[in-house]
Amino acid sequence: MSQRTCIVWFRNDLRIEDNPALRAASDRGAVIPVYIWAPDEEGDWPPGGATRWWLHQSLHTLSKQLHALGLRLILRKGRSLDVLQELTTQCGADTIVWNRRYEPAIIKRDAHVAKQLVAEGLNVETFTGSLLFEPGTILNKSGKPFQVFTAFWKTCLQRPEPVQTLTLKRISPPASWPKSLSLDDLQLEPAIDWASGMRDAWKPGEVEAQKRLCQFAQGALANYEVGRNQVDIDGSSRLSPHLHFGELSPGQVWRAVMTSKAAGSTSADVYLAEIGWREFAHHLLFHFPHTTHAPLRESFKRFPWEKRRAALKRWQRGQTGYPIIDAAMRDLWATGFMPNRARMIVASFLTKHLLITWQEGAAWFWDTLVDADLASNTLGWQWTAGCGADAAPYFRVFNPITQASKFDPNGAYIRKWVPEIAALPVPLLFKPWEAPGEILMSAGVHLGKTYPKPIVDHAEARSAALAAYNLIR
Repeated sequence: MSQRTCIVWFRNDLRIEDNPALRAASDRGAVIPVYIWAPDEEGDWPPGGATRWWLHQSLHTLSKQLHALGLRLILRKGRSLDVLQELTTQCGADTIVWNRRYEPAIIKRDAHVAKQLVAEGLNVETFTGSLLFEPGTILNKSGKPFQVFTAFWKTCLQRPEPVQTLTLKRISPPASWPKSLSLDDLQLEPAIDWASGMRDAWKPGEVEAQKRLCQFAQGALANYEVGRNQVDIDGSSRLSPHLHFGELSPGQVWRAVMTSKAAGSTSADVYLAEIGWREFAHHLLFHFPHTTHAPLRESFKRFPWEKRRAALKRWQRGQTGYPIIDAAMRDLWATGFMPNRARMIVASFLTKHLLITWQEGAAWFWDTLVDADLASNTLGWQWTAGCGADAAPYFRVFNPITQASKFDPNGAYIRKWVPEIAALPVPLLFKPWEAPGEILMSAGVHLGKTYPKPIVDHAEARSAALAAYNLIR
């Protein structure tokens, strides 16, 4: 009797451990791992430049891991349904399995693919592999989706803890392998090499993800409650890109925190709540798919956003004249990342100091972040702008000078990313326009030439923002 063959359709689950789809395939017979590059199927949000760079590296490491298990990662590009149909015919596969994704365009695509494959007599099985809780299962007492995080997370914590997928003991290869493209054929890496900063900052892949998780759980986690807000130290986990690409499962992160030395501490609870915010974002996007491009709060459709292309470009390039803003935006451009506190500061500046729509910021982050997650990106920008679920109050306008003094008190972050003003002392480093001429001269700073003057006045911008928000109240 011939051996059954099962195709594992890898997507944002680029790992071996705690991978329910891969485990299910290994239980059913010979396994053919497949990755299909189909950016046109991502709707209005095809992968950005930083995402494509990370994906190349992650696929490379996954391929090596599978090779060590006696398998090959089959790479294809094109329409996903066509590729899967072709592979099932070529390989005689009778089953296709995958871990679910929850972006609106992908939900529609996957439903269509599954329906067509089943109609052809194939078995299709899908699994929860990227979230702790399946969207649609966490609802309030009225059976509606939560729009306040605290109530959502409280309900989640009442559910059973996530169960780990059994470790793979053996995976059987097929009798013969279908043809595969080379990784370079996918053309994921940039033609002009702008990714050197990301290569210095990151090592994509499951092995590095596990290493980073272990280091965080046994180290920075203990001080996470305070350290997560500091931009001048590495106080966060930096696990978000590994989670986004599925090099780690949220269940693995949960278990690592719960078994760490910090388990049960306030810092551990605060960090697990951050995993909760990730869940909250995906559940919101599942229930409100229009929010990738439109505000959740209807009143914000009337908000008087301004079209300021020159100001937007200065924000993107880190040339606003506000050192903490410029440092964070340059960090993002160089490394594909910025600390969460910095994300809130720059997002507030764009939407409330410059009155530029949050959609512009979301699009820029989408292209430049290595952890560009559609759900989290949408939630974060709508939260800051005040138009989303559980959003920051409209009158909360971050003061970039105060934020810098609190979360970069010695100026280390600013000096690293804005070297042209590095010789200025604190607190003038946070507001160089207030420095006396002789101090600017001794520091080699010529405002307007070596470093820009502020693009807006904070007090005036805050007043203008509050006036605009009052129009839609």
